[in-house]
Amino acid sequence: MDEYYVERVLSLVESIAPGRVLTYGRVAEHLAGGYGPRYVGRIMSTHGHAVCWWRVIRADGTMPPTLMIEAQKHWHAEGTPVRNGRVHLPDALWDPS
Repeated sequence: MDEYYVERVLSLVESIAPGRVLTYGRVAEHLAGGYGPRYVGRIMSTHGHAVCWWRVIRADGTMPPTLMIEAQKHWHAEGTPVRNGRVHLPDALWDPS
């Protein structure tokens, strides 16, 4: 695993504002390191426990089923826009620039 890229992903995730989210794909696009959303997901699954992991979501506004209930608690606490159990991306997407 590219440790420099791992650090970049985790640093970006730490900077996401409360109540906002990025998709795995948007993280990959923003970092432009030649890696895609699956690699970002792999990084989050192995190293993301130390950061606000609930702020990085799937493109459909959900999380993996094993994380969904815990993520919803965090979204509620932070006031993340949610509709029908999913993050409402038009209102919640964060702009890292």
